[in-house]
Amino acid sequence: MNAISALDVPPLRRSDADGVATLVLDRPSARNALCDATIALLHETLDAIAADRAVRCVVLAAEGPAFCAGHDLKEMTARRADPDRGQAYFEDLMRRCSAMMQAIVALPQPVIAAVEGVATAAGCQLVATCDLAVAGENARFATPGVHIGLFCSTPMVALSRNLSRKHAMEMLLTGEPTSAAEAHRMGLVNRVVPAGTALETAQAFARSIAGRSTLTIATGKRAFYAQAEMGLAEAYDYAARVMAQNMMARDAEEGINAFVEKRPPLWEDR
Repeated sequence: MNAISALDVPPLRRSDADGVATLVLDRPSARNALCDATIALLHETLDAIAADRAVRCVVLAAEGPAFCAGHDLKEMTARRADPDRGQAYFEDLMRRCSAMMQAIVALPQPVIAAVEGVATAAGCQLVATCDLAVAGENARFATPGVHIGLFCSTPMVALSRNLSRKHAMEMLLTGEPTSAAEAHRMGLVNRVVPAGTALETAQAFARSIAGRSTLTIATGKRAFYAQAEMGLAEAYDYAARVMAQNMMARDAEEGINAFVEKRPPLWEDR
């Protein structure tokens, strides 16, 4: 029996409308913790979406009062009974979760987190990994591993690439919760909206992006993350090549012509 079939109810729901795929974490009784099944199903779904030309943007939300409480500590603790006290399992778990996070970054379509309630540890990592994030004003963010003797090292990777070093270190070292307003000020989320409206706002955000050329969006998203890992001169050389190649695309030609002719563009996504 695999991790997904081990649960009676799939821990993730998907619905599609207007070019937007909405994925909803659906283990509210476990505060949507990232158990083995959730990680596997989320990664599998992202892989399917990557090849789905009908999907132009993705929204990631959650059922219940918590967005995601991080890894499933009960599931992890049960592996202490393994002959190696769980070390092989823990290493494999972190590799699988890291691969799923990287699948979000590699996805051609933008991913927008819609956060209500708490997003802690790997849940906070999930928000930081998404390309954009909308938070209800009741949302709280934390990397509280230090309180239980477990530094949030993998969430640190996403946080340190989204926040200033001082802000990331403050969250990681103190483990204290950060309000939605403070998360916005720090750059962890793009917008703060009235509680209960994060999903609606994120979907409207997504529909706006879905109206753009998918080729252009995929090109830009890929280039954004690639250049961010480069030195300044290398980044400019790379971005110049990407932009010149983008200019040769049919959608760039159409978009420029439409602007000059003062008409809406007709995207062909090529």
